[in-house]
Amino acid sequence: MNDLAARLLRAMTDPTPADEEFLADYPDLSLVSDEDLGTLLPAAYAAPAKPFVSTRVRFAVEDAAKERQPRYTPEACGRMFDALVRGLEKRNWADVRLGAAALLRCTGPWPDVAGQARALVRFLVDKGRLDQPYALLAVAGVAGPDLLGEVAERLADGGGPIARDEIGVIAALTAQERVVMAEFVGDDSYTAPPTAPDTAERAAGIEAYAGFARRALDAAAERARAIQEGSFPYRADKAFASGEVKALGHAARIALLRDEPWLPALLARLLPDVSVAPTEAKTLPSQALLYEIVRAAQDFPIPELVTTIRTVRGSVRHAGVPKQLDKMLKKVEAALAERTEVALRLPDLGFGPDGAHRRVLGAHTAVVTVGEKAELVFEKDGKALKSVPAAVRRDHKAEVKELRELVKRVDAHLTTLVRALEGGYTAGAVHPFGRWRDGLALHPVAGPTVRRLIWEVEEAPGEFRAVLPETGGLPDVPDTAGVRLWHPIGSAPDEVRAWRDLLVERRIRQPFKQAFREVYLLTLAEERTGTYSNRFAAHLVHYRRMAALFRARGWTSRLLGPWDGGQEDEAARVLGAGRWRVRFAHVLADWQDETVLAGTDRVVFARRDGGTWRDAPLTDVPPLVFSEAMRDVDLFVGVTSIAADPEWSGDGEPRRYWERSGFAELTESAEARRDALERILPRTKIAGRCSLDGRFLVVRGDLRTYKIHLGSANILMEPDDAYLCIVPAASKPGGAVFLPFEDGRLSLILSKALLLAADARITDESILTQIKGGAR
Repeated sequence: MNDLAARLLRAMTDPTPADEEFLADYPDLSLVSDEDLGTLLPAAYAAPAKPFVSTRVRFAVEDAAKERQPRYTPEACGRMFDALVRGLEKRNWADVRLGAAALLRCTGPWPDVAGQARALVRFLVDKGRLDQPYALLAVAGVAGPDLLGEVAERLADGGGPIARDEIGVIAALTAQERVVMAEFVGDDSYTAPPTAPDTAERAAGIEAYAGFARRALDAAAERARAIQEGSFPYRADKAFASGEVKALGHAARIALLRDEPWLPALLARLLPDVSVAPTEAKTLPSQALLYEIVRAAQDFPIPELVTTIRTVRGSVRHAGVPKQLDKMLKKVEAALAERTEVALRLPDLGFGPDGAHRRVLGAHTAVVTVGEKAELVFEKDGKALKSVPAAVRRDHKAEVKELRELVKRVDAHLTTLVRALEGGYTAGAVHPFGRWRDGLALHPVAGPTVRRLIWEVEEAPGEFRAVLPETGGLPDVPDTAGVRLWHPIGSAPDEVRAWRDLLVERRIRQPFKQAFREVYLLTLAEERTGTYSNRFAAHLVHYRRMAALFRARGWTSRLLGPWDGGQEDEAARVLGAGRWRVRFAHVLADWQDETVLAGTDRVVFARRDGGTWRDAPLTDVPPLVFSEAMRDVDLFVGVTSIAADPEWSGDGEPRRYWERSGFAELTESAEARRDALERILPRTKIAGRCSLDGRFLVVRGDLRTYKIHLGSANILMEPDDAYLCIVPAASKPGGAVFLPFEDGRLSLILSKALLLAADARITDESILTQIKGGAR
């Protein structure tokens, strides 16, 4: 035990005046090893409320344990059980999850804690405190088989058949397996450490529980089908008892983690049946189970389940469920992108090698094709028709409905694929060429999307060449060669420019911004600050919009607001296949009814060290991880800043910020927008009226000349730089303009340019008044 750990232990057990140093300075527990932390925790649990120094140190130790992975020597493990027993009288309860966690993290043979375990379990059972059932089973198993049987019987009482089955299965496991399951399930606890890193894999390897998982999910699907068929009584949201919902959530997580081959088809039956009432009511058999399965998908997603959730989202009749599913799906998609071994898997859905799904309907043929999206058309004698033929509508209603559902399902699969591809950039996945070719590039559904992206193919060990299959076809390399997504951060500027030119010349629209993707490199200022970046600090943003973007990009955050603890937060996202975490600090700046402003602060990165996150110097962060994280933060600020709000009318400092930032120097995202405009504008009908000048797109109209800022899309009018307010709804594109990627701000800038280039034809009085009022 090092000196700091020894002083902390003394402060909690027998404090001296010297220990009052911890009242002035919060102890730095990062200087304490995980094994020393395991020694301190029993003392923290048993620390008295007075003197105050003991309580202060106790809180510091417990807070550190909730972020790290303490390790217990057998002696420390025994002391943890002693502390739990001694605390029974004072607390009238015991956090038995701490006991189970200590056994899981014990560095040697388990100590003999049967007596303490029996005292703990007996006390809790007699008091009816069964709120940590899985940890209670684990500790009861240490106490002895008789008490284990009694606990299992108590827990199974009234829980429903699926929950009773789970309790029986866990009770029959070995003592070590019960401890693993207690950790995997994670009963509620205020002081337990985060889940140990290898817990999920260990739990998935318990064959008896895997058998229960299939049995339970089969039973749930059968009951849900019986409800739909009327052989099981329907009561809104009462199809499964609460204990059954929890057990099914555990079962789903194990099956998802094992990537069981039978699971996608089962969930494709189960989720629709629990999501829609068998009547016309706008209720559903089990909202609780639907959400629990989606939460399981957030932990261990598979693409088939993501598609099923999207399909359910479109059919559910309950008004509030789609909105909640949308929020949850963002987290599922972010998690899927990190699970690269399954993320890119797609079914063929009955499409042929030519990329079409054909169905003969009388004298007509229905054809579903896949490009950027799926499309259903009807043909007769090989000629495409403009609408659904009357004979098909009359005689083949069911088939038409089924084909339209297929179109929705294909689009859902494509959305899943695209988000998995883009979100998985930082994982650095390299796929075997043969599997990538057959499963993606030549796949009838995925192929059109995958072939519009740039890929790097390994031509010799460690030597990659970039290819765009849409223009150059597939290279001839061995099936074992590696292939990975290309990112501009690893290429010379000339190569990046060449790819951008090619996309525009061939009018190839990529499924996400790749060739025109922004690159964020570490600056000298960030090297000096060391562990944090202020690049996007000190901005004022519309908070609700930014919070929505957090969810959309897979970041987690707490809501800010005028309540306790609602003044500040750090939005976080895990990147790099779970190895890195980025945090973006923000604070509540103003709250006035519908107008909620937040102020932005620093960006910090942490590296996973075992089960713990440790802040890292920015110079240690892989360039691709850094770039993708900062790209997200730039998006959050750029889209939600009040500087990009043409109708902002506040005063004071917010107004000064709006004036200062609305026409500021360009960020990387705005620079990429400028680069795209250089290629797009010459091909438009307003090319002769436009030019790029620094931060602005300059548009010459008949009435005035306008400068559109490439970051905010705000407009100044020459010659006096008067501000012109055009809200997005008023700016209408004058014609289709090809964009090589989707960018809302770029589309807005172009639509404003098209409008202003023909300003003599503007009829909107609110715009004309501004233009003519200052025209000279």
